[in-house]
Amino acid sequence: MLSRRGVTALVGAATFGLGLAVAVPVARADDPPPPSGSIGPIPIPIPPIPQIPLFPSPEKPTPARCSNASQPFVPKQVTIPGIAEGVAVVALHRDAARHPGVPPLTTAGKAEMAFDLDSGIRPGARQGNALFNAHTWPDGSALGNRLLAELHPGDRILVYGKTGRQCYRVTDRIEVPASDKGKRYYATTGDPHFALAVCSGKRLGAGVWTKRTLWFATPVP
Repeated sequence: MLSRRGVTALVGAATFGLGLAVAVPVARADDPPPPSGSIGPIPIPIPPIPQIPLFPSPEKPTPARCSNASQPFVPKQVTIPGIAEGVAVVALHRDAARHPGVPPLTTAGKAEMAFDLDSGIRPGARQGNALFNAHTWPDGSALGNRLLAELHPGDRILVYGKTGRQCYRVTDRIEVPASDKGKRYYATTGDPHFALAVCSGKRLGAGVWTKRTLWFATPVP
């Protein structure tokens, strides 16, 4: 059994221990740095957490250029995907009446396109219409017949020459009377176009039709 003096001693020891516990310094953000030569608390650096995307975006492929010609060129071949592949182009001068030349009236000629050399406008030019035409035959077997049935706005036309390829997309298809002077078709200024003409409407005789169907296509890169 403890005497009064023993109890007093225990209480004093506990108080002294509490005092020691309270006297331990606690570092704060606004505490001054420890004196030189003293050992103060050593901060532990916390490395930054890298920001790693949970779902990284896939790399987008670089689209290939459809048109790659370095300069305007005389066309050698035309492809209209899904409609006409590898159509031969004959480049012709105009006749005495200044009408653009047309493909020959042969089995090979009915599957060809003619290109007008004398307009001065080539595929790849910065302005004006590059002029093409094709035959329409009464039995429906020529290239013109196929184009009348299948070529519409939105379709692509690829023109090939020695210096590369020029691509177009059809933006307009119209039908005009055979008597139309072709002001729009023969344009040599304004935006560049691939312009194509074939006979249409009613056939009145050999080479004589009541209408002309015209397509205009704009360049695409």
